[in-house]
Amino acid sequence: MVDFIVVGLGLAGTAFCETLRKNSKTFIVFNDRSQTSSRVAGGLYNPVILKRFTLSWRADEQLPVATKFYTELEQFLKVKFDEKLDVLRKFASIEEQNLWFEAADKKKLKPYLDTKLVDNENAGLKIPFQFGRVLETGKLDTKILFDSYENWLRKENKIDTDTFNYDQLQFEQGFVNYKGIKAKHIVFTEGYGMMKNPYFNYLPMQGSKGEYLVIRVKGLSESNIIKSSVFLIPLGNDLYKVGATYHRSDKDNITTEEAKNELVSKLDTLLSCSYEIVDHVAGMRPTVKDRRPLVGKHPKFNNLWLLNGFGSHGITIAPWAAESLYDNIESKVPLLEEMDIARFNQN
Repeated sequence: MVDFIVVGLGLAGTAFCETLRKNSKTFIVFNDRSQTSSRVAGGLYNPVILKRFTLSWRADEQLPVATKFYTELEQFLKVKFDEKLDVLRKFASIEEQNLWFEAADKKKLKPYLDTKLVDNENAGLKIPFQFGRVLETGKLDTKILFDSYENWLRKENKIDTDTFNYDQLQFEQGFVNYKGIKAKHIVFTEGYGMMKNPYFNYLPMQGSKGEYLVIRVKGLSESNIIKSSVFLIPLGNDLYKVGATYHRSDKDNITTEEAKNELVSKLDTLLSCSYEIVDHVAGMRPTVKDRRPLVGKHPKFNNLWLLNGFGSHGITIAPWAAESLYDNIESKVPLLEEMDIARFNQN
């Protein structure tokens, strides 16, 4: 008997497993790597929605939890995957600069928007109206994070890479049984893979396909994250990640020429130098109809739980939501109604 079975190991699964480890709970993870969104995403954490200069949902609560979580996880795994980088937001007009100053005067945004505008000193960038600097931002190298965590799980015999078979999950008195593994609780953290989960696929996950390019730009030497109509994210060695697209109609992880052309078109309004495309990746974000996470207990089975629906803000939401779910399971601390899946329970 273990305390938990966890299905899925993206940001949600990793955050929940770490919460279990810190609380001395026993667990085993099932992860077949079929969901790629956490691995292919830009890895950014940024508390501000830069299209409208507004604070992301509860970002002021989530960011301190996330910062502490990733710092402690780096120390535990003895790897470095969190890089503090400023985000520089390109202004398209004087009007946008004025909107920036208005937003920076708001109490909740003040800690994140620098009122000292930044001049462009990079000849490779087209920046007619300066930058606004966003604070408390950076990027995670999710490949290092996930690979290191999986290695630790493997050493501890806590991971199974077989695809989870829902038909073999049995419900006993006070526990679940999956192929002879008994657990007090099972938590599904499958991202968009939830749509194949017969216990939770009634929930209104829309899914949003995101595609990114990786480009090589010799001599650009930009160390900040640049936000224009796309993000330009430095990876080192003259490489940059460019993204992302948002498409709700496609429901797969296959790259498309349409998205590539869209990204190239937007990139050409930012770069004044030549570049080479060296990679093109895609993944399905677990986005929800009302843009809030999907967290909580199944309406029928008391030891069946969900942690999902973080959209494009998984890096900041995951540690905070994982902690909330753990406290709900173990200490009956109520979940926020905004993210509790009870808001969609079928009659």
